[in-house]
Amino acid sequence: MELNGKKAKTGVLIVNLGTPDSPRTPDVRKYLREFLMDGRVIDFPAFPRWLLVNLIIAPFRAPKSAKIYKELWTEQGSPLKYYGIRVEQMLQEVLGDDFIVSLGMRYQSPSVETALNALKDKGLEEIIVIPLFPQYASATSGSVHQKVMELVKQWQIIPSINFIDKFYQHPLFVQTFAEIGRKHLNAHHYDHIIFTYHGLPERQIRKGDVTNTCLKAAHFPEGKQTAGCCATIHPMNQNCYRAQCFETTRLLIQALGLDAAQCTTCFQSRLGKDPWIQPYTEDVIRQLAKEGKKNVLAFSPSFVADCLETTIEVGEEYKEVFEEEGGEHWQLVESLNDHPDWIAMLKALVLEKTTKKVTFASAKEEVRT
Repeated sequence: MELNGKKAKTGVLIVNLGTPDSPRTPDVRKYLREFLMDGRVIDFPAFPRWLLVNLIIAPFRAPKSAKIYKELWTEQGSPLKYYGIRVEQMLQEVLGDDFIVSLGMRYQSPSVETALNALKDKGLEEIIVIPLFPQYASATSGSVHQKVMELVKQWQIIPSINFIDKFYQHPLFVQTFAEIGRKHLNAHHYDHIIFTYHGLPERQIRKGDVTNTCLKAAHFPEGKQTAGCCATIHPMNQNCYRAQCFETTRLLIQALGLDAAQCTTCFQSRLGKDPWIQPYTEDVIRQLAKEGKKNVLAFSPSFVADCLETTIEVGEEYKEVFEEEGGEHWQLVESLNDHPDWIAMLKALVLEKTTKKVTFASAKEEVRT
C-alpha cells in the first residue's frame, strides 16, 4: 500500500526467551524473578507463586545458576542475546527497506516493550510477531503473544498484528537442522540419536487440551513412556507441545534418512515434584548406557540459539552422565544460531504472512547469494 507516493512498511518483531544482563548473581536473580513470576511459566495463583519465586527459588538458585552462566558467557556476552542481535541484523538485510526488524526478549533486555517502541509511530501497515520457539507452548509463544497484546492495547493507533505461533514443520527449519546434524553423522558413527526438548509440567499440557486426548500415553516399568497420543500429529492434538515435539523428531528422522528404532524423543529441565512430560532425558541417557550404547548424538530442536539449556545442560551435564554410566562419545548438535538457511526460513515466514510471496527455494537462494 502506498500513501502520498510512499510505501507503508511492515514491522517484524522477533522475540526469544531472554537472558541475564550478566552472569553476576544479582543479575541472574533479577532474571529468574521476572521469568518465574510469569503466570504462564509457573501457573500457580499470584501469591503462592510470589512466595515460591522470591523466598525459595530466586534466593537459593541464583548463586548456583550464576556459576553456570559464567561457564556459558563469551567475549560477546550471552550467546542467546548475541545470536538474537545477529539474526535481527541479518533478517533486516535480506528483507530490505520495506520492513523494520526489531528484537525483543520476553524477559530482561532488550525488552519486548523496547522492541515494540522501535516499531511504534512508524506508520506501519502491519506487525508480524515471531516468537523464536519452533513448537507452541503457553509458557513460551503464548507468553509472548500475551505480552505483546498487553503493550499494544495501550497504543492510540494499533496496526494489523499477525502472530506466528509455531514453525517446527517448516521445510527450511527441518532442512537446516538436518544439515547441521548431518555433518556430525558423516564424521562419526553413532549407536543412537536422541532428540531432547525442553520439558513442561504435565498439568500445563492438560490445561491446553480442549479435546481431552492429551497425555493418554502408555506407562511402562522404569518410568519409560511411549509417544502414546502423540504418535501422530492430527487436528485433535495439533496444539499440544508434546505432540509437536514428537512430530519434529519424525520430520528430522525423515530428512536425515535415519532408522526410527535408533532414535528417542525425550524432555529435559524439569523443576519441582509435579510430573513433567516424559520420557526424561536423563533417564533415557542412563538407559542407553546400560544397553551398551557407546556413541550418542544429541539434537535439541526446541531451541534456535545455543544457550544454557543446550551448551551446558545437553552439551556438558548430560555428557558427564553418559560417561559416568559407561558411554564413550557424546556429541551435541549445535543450534541454528545465525545459519543463513535459518535466516532464509524467517524471511519466508514473514513474506508468507504478507502480500509479498516468496518460495522456500528463492528465499534460500537470495540469502545464500
